[in-house]
Amino acid sequence: MTRFTRFLPIVIGAAFVVLLAVLPLLNLQLPGILPGPTYTPGTLALLSLCMVFAALALSYNLLLGTAGMLSFGHALYFGAGAYGLGILLKAIDLPLVPGVFAALIGGMVIALITGAIAMRVDGIPFAMVTLAFAQAGSVLVRRNQALTGGEEGLALETKNVPDFLVGVVNTRNLYWASLVVVVLVYLIVLWVDRSRLGHLAAAARENELRVRVLGLRPGRAKLIVFVIAGACAGLAGIAYLLLQSGTQPSAVGADLTITVLVMVVLGGVGFRWGAIVGGVLYTILDQRLTVLARADAIQQLPDVLRVPLSEPLFLLGVLFILVVMFLPGGIAGTVDGWRRRRGGTADAAGLSALESSDSFGAEPAEVAR
Repeated sequence: MTRFTRFLPIVIGAAFVVLLAVLPLLNLQLPGILPGPTYTPGTLALLSLCMVFAALALSYNLLLGTAGMLSFGHALYFGAGAYGLGILLKAIDLPLVPGVFAALIGGMVIALITGAIAMRVDGIPFAMVTLAFAQAGSVLVRRNQALTGGEEGLALETKNVPDFLVGVVNTRNLYWASLVVVVLVYLIVLWVDRSRLGHLAAAARENELRVRVLGLRPGRAKLIVFVIAGACAGLAGIAYLLLQSGTQPSAVGADLTITVLVMVVLGGVGFRWGAIVGGVLYTILDQRLTVLARADAIQQLPDVLRVPLSEPLFLLGVLFILVVMFLPGGIAGTVDGWRRRRGGTADAAGLSALESSDSFGAEPAEVAR
């Protein structure tokens, strides 16, 4: 592998981030996908939401893809970030920056406690315990009207938030803040995946008994990964609170975790860029299919077509089924498999050429790359 090939993903990633950073300054349009030009508040709000859920999908991929932990309660930490910051700004009157750090620390403590309890079991029992914690958090949020706003949700207390992060007029700044969050979460996940901690968690995912036999402690590594994933989810929740100027009980419920699981499976479990693609694609489809369902062309169809096409969740469900059936590795897994097959074909062709040249005493053939 040449030095250029080794650094090519870094160059492509940096160029893509730069493109996203200047996107609010451009007049680009994608009819049917984006609601308007890229500089308009509606489009920037949609793209910001895409990045928030991309960050959340990255954090969940760290759990499922790296450590192999199927959690049904990951939304608890997303909600802890959103509600934690909202409560700190409103009840304790903290400024934004200290509030962000306090909310992240609180979310990590919750992840540490719940993770330590849930990891006493594995597999489906682990998923059920995490689901129980998420449901308990949802009940606390919904029934604590004075502190969390109950069913109506918690509005953002703007007096302690800088003016450039408040209101529709500052959607561009919120977009850049969301971009910073998704890049930061990506770098954290990348660091974990390439660290000894990530390698140990990945080894435990494949064969935890063998790791224990080697004298290592996979449980501790998985718990640390669990807490880091919770912190990343909390950071995404904080960005969500600022972007939406508030949060709702659905940000804590198990339904959100299932949605994020669909994002990760759609993009490809175990692939960081797949989690980003899955989060962005699902969010855009979820938002734009709602608009499509209300279109006159859909409403004029016969009932047998109009009823299912008027339900965005039905369309998303069908898409998920098609992906699982025909792209079992998700988008990123399919692309990676195609790339590997192509590389294997090229290597096989090169070896055949070498064998032919050796057999006939000809000049060595060039190996295909």
